[in-house]
Amino acid sequence: MISFEDVTAAAERIRGKVIRTPTLPSHALSRATGAEITLKLENLQAVGSFKERGAANKLALLTPEERARGVIAVSAGNHAQGVARHASLLGIDAVIVMPKFTPTGKVIRTRNWGARVVLEGETFAEALMFAQDLQAREGRTFVHPYDDPAVMAGQGTCALELLEDAGPLDMLVAPIGGGGLLAGCAVAARTMRPGMELIGVQVESYDSLAAFPGPATHPNGGSTIAEGIAVLQIGKQTDEVIRKQVDKVLVVSECAIENAITLLAEGAKQVSEGAGAAALAAILTYPELFRGKKVALPISGGNIDSRILANTLLRAMLRDGRILRLVMEIPDRPGVLADISKTIGEAGGNIIEVSHQRLFAAPSVQAAQLEVMIEARDPEHAALITKALGLSYIVRRA
Repeated sequence: MISFEDVTAAAERIRGKVIRTPTLPSHALSRATGAEITLKLENLQAVGSFKERGAANKLALLTPEERARGVIAVSAGNHAQGVARHASLLGIDAVIVMPKFTPTGKVIRTRNWGARVVLEGETFAEALMFAQDLQAREGRTFVHPYDDPAVMAGQGTCALELLEDAGPLDMLVAPIGGGGLLAGCAVAARTMRPGMELIGVQVESYDSLAAFPGPATHPNGGSTIAEGIAVLQIGKQTDEVIRKQVDKVLVVSECAIENAITLLAEGAKQVSEGAGAAALAAILTYPELFRGKKVALPISGGNIDSRILANTLLRAMLRDGRILRLVMEIPDRPGVLADISKTIGEAGGNIIEVSHQRLFAAPSVQAAQLEVMIEARDPEHAALITKALGLSYIVRRA
């Protein structure tokens, strides 16, 4: 078990090497959730994630001999960048093993910090096995992404800063992948705010602690937008801390995380990756647990692929009724498309995309099928646009 003194010592050790990120109330998220939300903006770290806290602390503790042999780490992205950056700052040779599913942006950024990247394994577990074998062959020091006391203590400095900077709080909610962030934060919080409720969050396909405080289960895994917490089993040491210190573990869906990413971008004006939005996803999924409470949560990472972010925002707008997809049967004659465009414009809609089929989908040789994607203000506005078009054409929602 790590101690509060381990966390405070880590804070001194990494002072000036990582950013003391802002701790800010979010009025937009508070209005949206009914809780009083305070954010710890770890997405503003140099590598875009809290992970460099643990990496900086672990590398600072290496002996000269260990530094000379170099280090190796395995990560789906954020730990990789943290180790790569701080190894570069200390002049330590670093090899990073990343699972094949790691987003390209994280791979590129890790290489840009000077590390040698090896893509290996279809899952995190397979990548970990490969890294451990390579570590044994090359004699490097293994920097575990979570199941290491020095790493846990470093991650705990996130809560140390948060609780020093925030006002009174009832709850701290943090994502669980391997468990390093929550374990370290729990140790800090239990000393600084003994009565605070501590809650962990997992995504449904990696919900090994769904039965918490019961025994861990074996989840199915698979693809997830929250690849930063796509860990089938948390660490042995992190599990020990979490079972002793944490009150509750909640499980959230992919859809909830997508909605949380969107709310953070539109409401709080913060870019978050899936894992970084997991805590907010829990508040959106279980509002009765948090309503009226003072809740702190870390935006633990902001390293989301641009294409995934764009698709997530569009999917959320589609679910919210702000994007409307209509399929229309129209006569194949001049001027019809112009008439439809005019009707949509007069109704206040914005055409995003149009697909016009004469040959493959039209019911008649003298007809055509038109699929149009329209941006609306809200579901009520979308209904008005549909009604206006339905006065002249056969319209159905796609």
